[in-house]
Amino acid sequence: MPESSTTVDVCGRTRLPIWIHGFAWGAILLVTLALAGLSRTGHDRNVWEGWRESSELRHHGYAERVYINEVFRTRANTWSNLAFVLVGLYGIAIGRLDRRHPSSDGAGYLVKTPALSLAFGLACCGLGAGSGLFHASLTRFGQQLDVAAMYPPLLVLIAVTLGRWLPCLPRGGHRRSLPTWPIWIAVVVVASVLLFLYKWSMSSFNVLSTLIACVALCAVLDRFRTSRKLDLRWLGWSGTALIAAVICRQLDIAGRFTGPDAWLQGHALWHLLTGLSLGCMYFYHRSEMTIPLGRAALEKQPNQLQI
Repeated sequence: MPESSTTVDVCGRTRLPIWIHGFAWGAILLVTLALAGLSRTGHDRNVWEGWRESSELRHHGYAERVYINEVFRTRANTWSNLAFVLVGLYGIAIGRLDRRHPSSDGAGYLVKTPALSLAFGLACCGLGAGSGLFHASLTRFGQQLDVAAMYPPLLVLIAVTLGRWLPCLPRGGHRRSLPTWPIWIAVVVVASVLLFLYKWSMSSFNVLSTLIACVALCAVLDRFRTSRKLDLRWLGWSGTALIAAVICRQLDIAGRFTGPDAWLQGHALWHLLTGLSLGCMYFYHRSEMTIPLGRAALEKQPNQLQI
């Protein structure tokens, strides 16, 4: 079977090439070894001295114990951000696969637009780096980067839906229509920069809740496209993981999850589960398959067509 066939339905009826798993997990291993070496080198030293402290350093919002004279001032909450990086590495590798091999006629918009997979992968890697920096340093800049990095992956997911509804801009005459994905990516970049710059002048809870609601609304709008089908199981798994993540986070903030020295922390699970939720939403969009117009009409009005 040719490798290009893996792009038809990468999350269901076909499997990812082995090199994608090797790339993602191999890169995570290298990052882990590098961070472990960095942590060992900076042991018992306040490497963050001179950085402006965040309020979390002195007034802990999470249950995990803070080690001021360590590279990773909170350990589990820092290491768990590798989950976002892993999801991002898969997005980058799959985007590269889509770029190298032509997609089938029935493939969905995301499969046919590798740039959006690459954008999603980079956004998730940025989220892992930003959140990891904050929980390692507990500095004000890290906190700003952490919060602002939560938005780009959601913005990319919204851009995928918008691109599905408006993939091209028509041009007059016999000229080819213009693809809209560069516009959507540009909007994501500009919005992400603005949300970073104005982080302290807006409620992160309101912004994040609004973006999550928009992602959910986009999934609802997808159900009105009878010419396309998406696997709802991925959507259900994403929602379930997100709900579980919120529960773990709130229990951690309330001090009702585990003790401060436990290796399993509620906020660390928030990172793992939200990373899983983002990954499931990505594969939800990749599960899109186009349906011939005749078949779509048959499924929409079966009784009328059977008479």
